Amino acid sequence: QVQLVESGGGLVQPGGSLRLSCAASGSIFSIYVMAWYRQAPGKQRELVASMSNGGSTNYADSVKGRFTISRANAKTPVYLQMNSLKPEDTAVYYCKAIMMTGGIEYWGKGTLVTVSS
Repeated sequence: QVQLVESGGGLVQPGGSLRLSCAASGSIFSIYVMAWYRQAPGKQRELVASMSNGGSTNYADSVKGRFTISRANAKTPVYLQMNSLKPEDTAVYYCKAIMMTGGIEYWGKGTLVTVSS
């Protein structure tokens, strides 16, 4: 019903910036929430940022003030602008869509972000 494809990951130095993109296709206008998660090796997956279809946003304390989630008017693509990157930001970043009804979720396959000097 919804397909998500992440892009924009790569290697960046500490203090640098990177912008991730999530392209959605299918029942785009039935999406209620778009979110970015990340998972580092040996750690649990955690919520990074989310945005409702009304534009409300939520951020993890660890990224607040450094990361910004945004989207195009058509709800796709969804972006994650990452500034002042730290080595602890290194992880696979995943895009998730939550549908308006039924709590159905869709996940992308992820994109790797490596912050290293």
